[in-house]
Amino acid sequence: MPLVEIQAALECSDSTARRALRLLRDRLGAPVEYDRTRNGYYYDTANQGAFALPGLWFSAEEAHALLVSHQLLDNLQPGILTPHIAPLRTRLQALLTHRRYGNPDIAERIRILPMAGRPTEMKHFRQVASAVLARRQMSILYHGRERDQTTERRISPQRLVYYRSNWYLDAFCHLRNALRSFALDRLHPVEILDDPARDIPAEQLDAHFTGGYGIFAGKPQQTAHLRFTPEAARWVADEQWHPQQQGTILPDGGYELHIPYSDPRELIMDILKYGPDVEVLGPEALRQTIREKLSAALNNYPE
Repeated sequence: MPLVEIQAALECSDSTARRALRLLRDRLGAPVEYDRTRNGYYYDTANQGAFALPGLWFSAEEAHALLVSHQLLDNLQPGILTPHIAPLRTRLQALLTHRRYGNPDIAERIRILPMAGRPTEMKHFRQVASAVLARRQMSILYHGRERDQTTERRISPQRLVYYRSNWYLDAFCHLRNALRSFALDRLHPVEILDDPARDIPAEQLDAHFTGGYGIFAGKPQQTAHLRFTPEAARWVADEQWHPQQQGTILPDGGYELHIPYSDPRELIMDILKYGPDVEVLGPEALRQTIREKLSAALNNYPE
């Protein structure tokens, strides 16, 4: 189509028509070519395939947010979404550069530093993610660290959970006939089965997996009563240790925290990291366990 016809169709000036063509070609990636023999512009669909205008338009803030989301996901599990999102990321970067909204290379500006992460094989992660989304049962081998045993199980995967720099799978275990949480780095997928997964309502999953403390599921049986020094309270008072916690700021600037729990193992680790800045006021069994742990640690440093 000659430029004059484009101007007439758009009812615009020569310069506006040329800007529209540059927009299509440079920002939207349209295969717009110019044919000198016909003195006009055309879509080069023969060499580059069909082209469609994007269905969404993004502001600079929205484009930056999408790039940050990709960076976050890529750091949580490197490579899992890269093949699918890479084309979108390339277009967003080109869009931001064209509009002069700053350097879109967010990898140098946003750093994500996972701590104590355990590597998960990409093949295993993709198999599990596929079974979760396709709602299919799985046959797996699972090696539990606590008992140092490997068992074969049939499970109905419910959801993937990223917790403290590691991936876990919440699932219904048909061997145990109960809900279980599996660390992905200890899980070996054998196959995705044709049988549909048993669906557990979200409310039931939340009641089971989030009622306890940390990664340990189960209905809370006890409540820890902790008192922090004014120095530690500056941080702890703004932290959420448990969705149902209750905290009180003391007159001296200290902080008392009540935390429900079922299994105390992870709670014990979090208490110990505060050393002399926390005291367990109850229950007595938890207080005694902390006392024994601190005493054992002190034995590692004889005078």
